[in-house]
Parts: sequence; structure tokens; C-alpha cells
Amino acid sequence: MTNKARTPGRIEAPGRGITCMIGGSLLLTMNDAVVKWVSSDFQLGQILLSRGLAALVVITLVLYWRKEFNIFQVRYPKLQLLRAVLMIAGTYLFISGLRLMPLAENVAVAFVGPIFVTALAPLILAERVGWRRWTAVLVGFAGVLVMLRPGGDSLNWAALFPAGAALCGALRDLLTRRISHTEASGTTLFYSTLGVTLAGAVVAPLGWQPPGMVDLSLFALAGVLLCAAHFLHIETFRFAEAALVTPFKYSSLLWAGAIGFLIWGDTPDRWTVLGAALLIGSGLYIFHRESRQSAILAP
Repeated sequence: MTNKARTPGRIEAPGRGITCMIGGSLLLTMNDAVVKWVSSDFQLGQILLSRGLAALVVITLVLYWRKEFNIFQVRYPKLQLLRAVLMIAGTYLFISGLRLMPLAENVAVAFVGPIFVTALAPLILAERVGWRRWTAVLVGFAGVLVMLRPGGDSLNWAALFPAGAALCGALRDLLTRRISHTEASGTTLFYSTLGVTLAGAVVAPLGWQPPGMVDLSLFALAGVLLCAAHFLHIETFRFAEAALVTPFKYSSLLWAGAIGFLIWGDTPDRWTVLGAALLIGSGLYIFHRESRQSAILAP
């Protein structure tokens, strides 16, 4: 047996891609819940550093288990660096929005990401996006507006923060799609996590609080959840087009609602439920159209 790493490649399997996206969104929402739980006692830099260190340990062990020893053989180092920068910027923009806006509104605005993906996919990836897919994504955006209920004081300049985070996330996803055919998922995950961890280390000394054993356990749990979530999201773009799978990130709204109710007793109002229904319905319609076209084109 040799220590040759697994060779990444493109596999068009929309169903697997969507499953990875939904599962990754669930784990990422669980990670967000853990971070929310500890955020009242620790500042952002310390959280990102502690969670990142735990995540890097998990990633290294997984890479060793899978015998992926070519982690330094990166074919697109500039794109890997850019992806890490986008992750750092998106994280800090999203957290800044949380400090200025209510959680639900911040998350809702951040879900304009698929609009950016759909608009940029033809330019960056040369993917064809038809009018039906455009219509479905716009219906999803209408769902965001229903939840946000513009017209009052809720929409203001502070909404630029989660919108900026959404743009960073969209560009990151498109870069992931572009490099996923040649770069191993573990390699991409390692360098992106390393970048966020180093960014956290820069500001961690400002307001450092000594963590207890329970806190360390929560940091470690967040790191494991983050690793698994991002690995699934990276794998997503190996199986399907970015414009197809990205709307299924909306499943995070369901997970966030369920977790928020179980832990904090949060109950969404009827407008949030209606908006979420529009978001999820748009994603399911896109999957239906893709499945139907694949069946027609199949030999």
C-alpha cells in the first residue's frame, strides 16, 4: 500500500451535492448555537482562535487517517489564500452585523448570497443559469423580504454588514467550485481554517478571559462541528453546480428555528414562517428542475 493521496475530481451528482449542503448547513447552525452560547463570556478573537485550534487538530488527524500527505502541494495557492481572506472578512462582517441588528434580521439579509452566486456564476464559472432558476432564486429573495418586512426602521445602513458577508460567502463558494476539481477537500479546509484561526489570534489578546474545562469542551465541540460542516460544503461543489446547490443553504433557517426553540425558547412569528417557506420552496423547485432536465438528457 502506498501513501498516495486521493485524487479529487468532478462528479456530477446533484442529489449528493444537495445532501452535503443540507447536512453541512445543519452542522454549521449547531456550531453557531455553541458560539452564541459562549459569546457572552468571551470575545470574538478568543472564540475564533480556540475553535480554530480544535478544528485544525481534527483536520490534521483526518488528513493523516486518509493518508493525504500532499497538503503543501497546492495548485492554486493564490485562490486558496483568497478563499481564506473571504472567510475571514465574511466572519467579521457577519459578527459586526449581529452587534448592530437583531439576529433574525441579520441572518435574513445574509441569505441574499444565492442572488450573488446566481449573478456571478456565469461570469466566474461559465455556468448557464436559465430564467426558471433565476425566478426561483428571486422567489427566495422575496422570502427574505417577507421576514425582514422592509418599510420601517429595520432596514438601515447596518444591513450592509450581513450583505457584505453574503457577498464574501458567494465569492468563496464560487472559488470552491472552481478549485474543487483539482484541490483535495481536506487541503482547502485546512488552509481556510488556518487563515481564520490566525485572524482570531491577532485580536485574541484583547480582552482574553481564562476558559474553564466546560468552556474548552465547548470550543472543541464548535471546532469539530465547523470542520464537518465546511468539509461537507466543500464536497458539495464537487458534485453540483454552485447555482443549483447554494439555495439549499436556506435549510439553515429551519435548523436555527428548531435549535433556538429547544435551547432558548425562541418562537418564530408567522412572517418568519412564511418567508422561510418561500425560501425553501424556491430551493426545492430548483432541485426539481435540475432532476427533470437530467432525466431528459440521460441516455
